[in-house]
Amino acid sequence: MDPIEQLLAERACRRLLLDLVRSLDLDEPASVAELFTEDGTWTWPEGDRRITGRAALRAHFDSRPADRHTRSLMSSVHVEVVSPDTATATSYFTTFRVEHDRTAAVGAGPRNDPRRSEPPAPPATEPDIRIGHYEDTLRRTPDGTWLLAARTLFLPSGGPAPLL
Repeated sequence: MDPIEQLLAERACRRLLLDLVRSLDLDEPASVAELFTEDGTWTWPEGDRRITGRAALRAHFDSRPADRHTRSLMSSVHVEVVSPDTATATSYFTTFRVEHDRTAAVGAGPRNDPRRSEPPAPPATEPDIRIGHYEDTLRRTPDGTWLLAARTLFLPSGGPAPLL
């Protein structure tokens, strides 16, 4: 593979992974399914959970509670192009999640528009902080677009954080 093509593929894959997290953080979870192949999977080894297929992924993300807000930090995104049409990636994350977050209105997505007339409810629960990593397989479609074929989430640490 030509070095420039490899760099472009790595860049496209990295952007895809960041777009996925951004969609979740901006309260647009329904758009996440479009970043997967038709037969894409999202797996949580703990609890042996797996969602297979774009339609099932769409239903899963559409069921996300409207009052759940997240902000994620991604780091060490390592993409390895293994062939012209396949790549793997590992990325590390810390996600802060709250239900009914009053502070999420700044820079938020459509479900918590700061222009709405009523203020958001106070947090119903303490913030939840999750730390883990993703292992992904990405595939290039015939039109040249990179999509997620498989995502596995590893979550060694997560739970409520005390309000200060």
